[in-house]
Amino acid sequence: MQAETGSGPAAAATELAGGLEAHRRGDLAAAERIYREILRRRADFAPALHYLGILLHQREHSEAAVQHVQRAAALEPGHAVWANDLGNVHSERGELAAAANAFRHALELGGDDATVWNNLGAVLERAGRDAEAEHAYRSAIACDGEFAAGLNNLSRLLANLRRPHEAAEFAARAYALPPHEGKSPEMLGLAYCRLGRIGEAVDAYRRWCQAEPDNPAAAHLYAAVSRTGVPARAADAYVEQIFDAFAANFEDKMMGTLGYRGPQLIEGAVARLFAPSPSLDILDAGCGTGLCGEALRRYARHLVGVDLSQGMLDVARRREVYGELVKSELTAFLATRPAAFDLVVLADTLIYFGGLEPVLAGTHAALRPGGVVIFTVELPDEATAADGFDIAPHGRYRHGRGYVEAVLARCGFALLSVEAEILREEHAQPVAGLVVAAGRP
Repeated sequence: MQAETGSGPAAAATELAGGLEAHRRGDLAAAERIYREILRRRADFAPALHYLGILLHQREHSEAAVQHVQRAAALEPGHAVWANDLGNVHSERGELAAAANAFRHALELGGDDATVWNNLGAVLERAGRDAEAEHAYRSAIACDGEFAAGLNNLSRLLANLRRPHEAAEFAARAYALPPHEGKSPEMLGLAYCRLGRIGEAVDAYRRWCQAEPDNPAAAHLYAAVSRTGVPARAADAYVEQIFDAFAANFEDKMMGTLGYRGPQLIEGAVARLFAPSPSLDILDAGCGTGLCGEALRRYARHLVGVDLSQGMLDVARRREVYGELVKSELTAFLATRPAAFDLVVLADTLIYFGGLEPVLAGTHAALRPGGVVIFTVELPDEATAADGFDIAPHGRYRHGRGYVEAVLARCGFALLSVEAEILREEHAQPVAGLVVAAGRP
């Protein structure tokens, strides 16, 4: 009678609990001994068959693993979790069709489940069935809107399908999820801004300022998002910090990921005004890594680049197109070069200035009579700022056309041309801007 009790379902279940505990803590040898001892006495005890199958798969005995898991499912066919486990075994063996069938069976047994939908999406994506994979990932997110794996997988799939705006939305949703420890406070704030959760972005940047009170990026972005204490222009320390850190991969990021068009737009504006002969003294103001310098050198008798970032200047120097490279804040530098240039170019530079009058007045003084300034600005999103300027949550200033034209007139310039263009992308959205040319009469 004792032997009967020891081999009954209750005793097997008790032993199984011990096996599962050993399995969870990674003692596979002990777990296997327990599972096999249960099966020696009760060969049809489905839970032991199933978990032994999972263990065998972990030990890379996948053929035997599939047999055990399938036999367990045949004995007790109602377990959605077991069907999901079988799908994972098939998936790791590269048996994508079998895995998809197992995950679908799990959904039939257990109803909608974020993890199972996500697993199904992953094998469908690997099989090249992108539309079905997208549906599966979206179903996972419909089950649980804070399911990070589903959000990240859908974001990656949409990016691969060249739908970057949608991809950015889901990436931001995933990044904004807790825990926040170890995440970049800058990226966390930007994710909140991307989702329209401005209050949370303000809180994230406030905490960043408290943690790093001397960090100029934290102070600048907090001001940009909270609209509290917005500076007249970006602080020198902020500009130096972001571009020194950005210098090594600046061109790959800007020209590749962000589709930056500044250099070609500047080149087109210059070509409409000047013949391509090396006759001009040119200032590339905010020259960065020298992307505009490549286009300007065929017009230049002497080409000067000025920038706040030593890291960017080091890259620009390797191009060997500048006669002179200077590390300086722009308005201070302009004050040292009265009537020195025939052409001043500011590509993606004025986005770090709020009010433009000081820098454009300095540019006017640095130009010779008949000289020309060519620059780009980003346009505000809201009509209310169309004739003024504002600061965007990402920390760049944006200027309305009416405001730009009024400042040029006050500084003594004659407007030559204004072209509306797309300058780059931000969060997979086109950034509208202006390419402006004005002359010193």
